Amino acid sequence: MRLIQVSIILVTFLAMQASAQTTDPSASEMRFPLEKIQADLRVLRSKYTVPLSDVYQKRMEAFYHEWLNGLEKEPFDSMSHAGQVDYVLFKNNLRHELKRLAQSKQKQDELLPILPFAKTIVRLEEAWQAMEPVEPQKVATTLNDLLKQIDEAKKAIEKGQKSDRVVANRAVGTLQRLRRSFADWFGFYNGYDPMFSWWVSEPYKEVAKSLEEYTNLVRDKLVGIKPDDKTTIIGDPIGDAALHEELEDAMIPYSPSEIIEIANKEFAWCETEMKKASHELGYGDDWKKALEHTKQQYVEPGKQPALIKFLAEEATKFVVDRDLVTVPPLAIEGYRMSMMSPERQLVNPFFLGGEEIQVSYPTDTMSHEQKMMSMRGNNRHFARATVFHELIPGHHLQGFMQERYRTYRGLFDTPFWVEGWALYWEMLLWDLHFPKTPEDKVGMLFWRMHRCARIIFSFSFHTGKMTPQQCVDFLVERVGHERDNAAAEVRRSFGGSYEPLYQAAYMLGGLQIRSLRHELVDSGKMTNKQFHDAILHENAIPIEMVRASLENVPLTRDTRSTWRFYDHN
Repeated sequence: MRLIQVSIILVTFLAMQASAQTTDPSASEMRFPLEKIQADLRVLRSKYTVPLSDVYQKRMEAFYHEWLNGLEKEPFDSMSHAGQVDYVLFKNNLRHELKRLAQSKQKQDELLPILPFAKTIVRLEEAWQAMEPVEPQKVATTLNDLLKQIDEAKKAIEKGQKSDRVVANRAVGTLQRLRRSFADWFGFYNGYDPMFSWWVSEPYKEVAKSLEEYTNLVRDKLVGIKPDDKTTIIGDPIGDAALHEELEDAMIPYSPSEIIEIANKEFAWCETEMKKASHELGYGDDWKKALEHTKQQYVEPGKQPALIKFLAEEATKFVVDRDLVTVPPLAIEGYRMSMMSPERQLVNPFFLGGEEIQVSYPTDTMSHEQKMMSMRGNNRHFARATVFHELIPGHHLQGFMQERYRTYRGLFDTPFWVEGWALYWEMLLWDLHFPKTPEDKVGMLFWRMHRCARIIFSFSFHTGKMTPQQCVDFLVERVGHERDNAAAEVRRSFGGSYEPLYQAAYMLGGLQIRSLRHELVDSGKMTNKQFHDAILHENAIPIEMVRASLENVPLTRDTRSTWRFYDHN
């Protein structure tokens, strides 16, 4: 009897395995090369970690050129369409990474007048990475000379050496990374090599202390902010030409000025709809009063998690009942919730999501003003739009599918697919009358205006038309943000952890998916569910290449972006 049960279990298991295998849609000839290069990159990026390293620069240039040359030898014309899609994406990615290396080298060279001693530290760490034999006495002499170099650099600043504030701020970040890697270098040998400790310990301590002092001096004198300043925003604008290149590589065939024009048109639509909702609430055309009314609809402290749970279930039921997209039961079961710390809220004043939704709401350690800004900025109607953006059908469902379909495409991850998908659902659910009340409409429109504003302020900053403070003011005055929340949004945008196009990708990616839906669903070629499932099964690639895949668009080795997806009418 037990043997029969085991046999049944085994047969069931094998059937499940076979079923799982047949659901993998990948038939791309490029799958193995893409999996291989991602494995190779993990090795190289864990090996070469020293800032300002010429060794890293040359190694990565050689690496990408080797792959690019190999790719040219692949038989593109005989590939399946899926293979051609991956080929085009792969080639575009390799070219983009080579451009980034060149841009990174240029930015590093700009730091050398402020960090004339940096290469000495870099050479020590490169020797360590290469596992060259260490000569402690020579190292001690090098550190003694290094100390003198840092002292000379200090004197130059104290005597009035000037620097561009943006470059100086970049130098502070580089100094912090150099200090961490310098400490790792010392820790590798210290205590394990007796002669190293005897010769190097004291010179190391002196250099480490001098580096810390120099970091504070650069921050104070050249950047103009104090070490304990957590609020000043500097940023690092890339300029109009670089922004053009970023758009081209992201497969967005529009200029920065055209993108801003699109954002302004979408913003105007939002304002019109805001006034309609404002009239419903009795405030006439003064939608700012309607917004203020909506901000007052927050739950009391301790009740926000229960609200988020309710809103998550409401949105999930809405899309499931209308058969809009496949929602596996495990995806519904699998998400988690956590509360964001006050420190994190300085950078992320709203929710973050995915498998774990991180809830932004005040804690007892905040000032009264901070508490009120957080509660007003995360009121129930703003949250109603945020929750489905972060969970289902937004990022959580998206991430769930990413781990199951065309997983080898991780190299092509793009915010235009990731953030565009979640923003698209804000558009579609508006069209499907998801907002029940005027306050719900105000909440959804606030976020939609916010995405338009992100394009305007981020592109204006990167092209030199706005300072970070002007970006904060713009969010407060034009969108109606709480000032602390606006500052946190700008700080997050320009803090260095987001690529220049990231904030524009929400609205632009959403508009791309909406345009593609018009081509495929409104025309009757696909149902809503077929369309949405198909996008999720492509994984995170530029939307133009999703379109190429779903519509079987002919491709060449050098296919570039041509899809003018925006039609305001």
